[in-house]
Amino acid sequence: MSIIEKSYLSSEDLISLPTLSDINISEDGQHVAFVRTTADWKDNAYRHHIWMYEKNEEGYSLTSNDREGTSPLWSPDSRHIAYLGSAGDGDEKNQIFVESIHGQNRAQITDEKEGVSQFKWEPTGKGLYYVAQSKESEEIKGRKEIEGDFHHAGREDQNHCLYYRELGSDNSVYQLTDGKDFHIRAFDLSSKGDKIVWMATPSPDGEDDLNRDLYILDLPSRHIHKLNRNKLLGESVCFSPDATKICYTASIREKDYYKTRIKDRTLEIYHLTSGEVTQPLMEVDPTVTPIRWTAKGILIRWQDHTNVLLGLLSEDGKVDMLSETTDCFIMEASISENGDHLSYSKATSNETFEIYLDDKKISNENRLFKEKQKSNREIISWKSSDDLEIEGVLSTPADFDPNKQYPLLVLIHGGPDWASFPIHSGCFNEKYPVEPFIEKGFIVLEPNYRGSSGYGKEFLKASYRNLGIGDYQDVISGVDELIHRGMADKDRVGVMGWSQGGFISAFCTTYSDRFKAISVGGGITNWRNHYENTDMPSFIRMYLGDTPWNDPEIYMKTSPMTYLPSACTPTLIQHGEKDARVPASNAYELYQGLKDMDVKTELMIFKGMAYRSDQPRMNLAIMKQNLMWFSHYLLGESMKDFRVL
Repeated sequence: MSIIEKSYLSSEDLISLPTLSDINISEDGQHVAFVRTTADWKDNAYRHHIWMYEKNEEGYSLTSNDREGTSPLWSPDSRHIAYLGSAGDGDEKNQIFVESIHGQNRAQITDEKEGVSQFKWEPTGKGLYYVAQSKESEEIKGRKEIEGDFHHAGREDQNHCLYYRELGSDNSVYQLTDGKDFHIRAFDLSSKGDKIVWMATPSPDGEDDLNRDLYILDLPSRHIHKLNRNKLLGESVCFSPDATKICYTASIREKDYYKTRIKDRTLEIYHLTSGEVTQPLMEVDPTVTPIRWTAKGILIRWQDHTNVLLGLLSEDGKVDMLSETTDCFIMEASISENGDHLSYSKATSNETFEIYLDDKKISNENRLFKEKQKSNREIISWKSSDDLEIEGVLSTPADFDPNKQYPLLVLIHGGPDWASFPIHSGCFNEKYPVEPFIEKGFIVLEPNYRGSSGYGKEFLKASYRNLGIGDYQDVISGVDELIHRGMADKDRVGVMGWSQGGFISAFCTTYSDRFKAISVGGGITNWRNHYENTDMPSFIRMYLGDTPWNDPEIYMKTSPMTYLPSACTPTLIQHGEKDARVPASNAYELYQGLKDMDVKTELMIFKGMAYRSDQPRMNLAIMKQNLMWFSHYLLGESMKDFRVL
C-alpha cells in the first residue's frame, strides 16, 4: 500500500486562513465575541463574521450570509451585544446594531451618513456613545450648488465628533462635540459615566498624527478641558476605575522628535485633580500599550523580540505576567472590569492564532494544518557589518537536509517599526507564498533588520538617517551567515518585500549585484519625490531627520534611484494603483529607470488597490506572480504563462 505524501498549504490555502480580531469578553466572564474574517472566493471578497462563545459551550456565528459585522462589544449586564455592520440595500457604511445574547431582536441604532467608526456602551447600558463624521456645513452645501465641488486643503476637514444615543428613546441623537476644533481618534468613559476622555488631532490628515492632544469632558456641566501635555502621544487612553487618573503612552516632543520619541516613549499616568504625572514603567519596550485599567491593575501589551506579551501593571511599577514570556504572540486581549476574566488571541511557533478564555483554548483554527505538511520556523541570529546583532525567522522544509545547499529567498517585513514572527498567519503575509516556496525547494529568511520593533529603543534608533544602507547590511549579512553555515546556495538568492520591505528590496535592486531576482512591492524608490506625493511626509522626516530642501544629501544617499546605474538584477515591481501612503509614481520611476538600464523588469499595477487588496483573487495573483518569478530565475522554470496569471 503506497503512502500518500502530504502537500504544503497552497497560495489559495494561505489566503483562506481565517483572521481573528476584535476580541471582547463579557463583564461576567461567561462569553467571548470576536470577528472571524475569511475569503469568499465566489464573490471575490473577504467576509467578516462575529462569532460568540459561551463558557463550556460550542461557538456559533452571530452573523452569516449577507449580514456581516465587526467590533463586537458586550453590554455592561452581559445580556446584549452591539457591533458595527452595514444596513444593506447598497449602503455599506457601518452603523451600530444591538442584539440579545442569542442573536434575537436585532435593532439598528444609528443612521449616520458616513457611518460610525467606533463606539462604547454607557456604563449602565442605557445608551451608546459613538464617533462619526461631522455634518457638512450649510455654507459648503450652498457653495457646491453654485460653484461646483472643491476642497480647501486643511481648512474644510470634516472631523470625527462624539455623539450619544439613548436606547429605547425617541431616536434622539445628541452631538457632544462640534467637530471644528479637533478630530477624535480614541476615547474612554469613566465607570460612573460622568466623564469622557479622548485623544484627538487637529484634523483627519495623517500628518496631524504627531499632534495628538488629550481632552476631558465633564458630562453634567458639558465643560471640555484640554490637557496641555506637549508630548507625542500614543493611540489609546483609559480611565482608572475611580476616574481620578488616566493612562496613555507619551514621549518628549522636540525638533529631533524621531530620536527622542523612541528614546523616551513610555506609559504615563496623569492625575486629573493635581495634574501630577507619574511614569510607573520605564524599563520596557516602546511598543507597550495600555488596553484597560481594571480593579487589579492596567492591562498592558508589549513586544519582546519575537514575543508579544500581556501583563497587569500596578501604579508602583510591578507587572504581574498574564502570558508566557517565551514562544508567545498575543495579538489582542480583552479583560473584565474587575480583572477576574481575560480573553485573548495567541499563536506559538509554527502555529496560527487561537482564541483563549481564562487560559482555556476555545477555538480550533490549527485544524486547517492537520492534513498538510508545514514548514519549520525558527529564530536565528547573526552579526551585521557594524557588529549589531540581528535576528530573523528561518523557514525550512519538514525534511530539511543540513548537508544540502538550498536556493534562498529573503522576505523583508514592512514598517520598519514592525517585525517578522515564527508563526503562521495570513494577516501578516498576504502577498508572498512562503509555504509554496518551501514546497518548491526554497528556504526563506525573514530578517528583523534595524528599526524593527521589539528589540529595544537603541535598536529602533539604529535606522535613523541610515535607511537603505544599514538595512542592506542587515539583509546581506544574514544571507552570508546562511551561506557560511552551508545551508544557502550563494548563486541562487532572491529578495522580496512590500511597503518598507519593498523599499529595501528596491535598494537591493540598484545597490547590489548579489541577488538572482528581486520583487519590489509597494516600495519607495526616491525619497525626494515620495516626500512631495505621500500623505504622510512626517514619516520621512522622522527617519531622515529633515526635509529634502534642508538636507538633499541624505535624501540622495538613502534613495534606491541614486544607485540606478549599477542595477543589474531582474526585478518584478508590484504596486496598488490607489496607494496614498506610497503612491504608484514610485513604481513607474523604478520601472522606467530599470528599462533604461536594460535590466529585465516587469511592472504590475493593481487597479483599485490601495496599500492592500480587499479581493482574495487579487492577492492570489500577487502570490502567483512572485512564485513564478522566483521559480523562473532561481530554479529555471518556465515563465510562459506569467502575463496571463
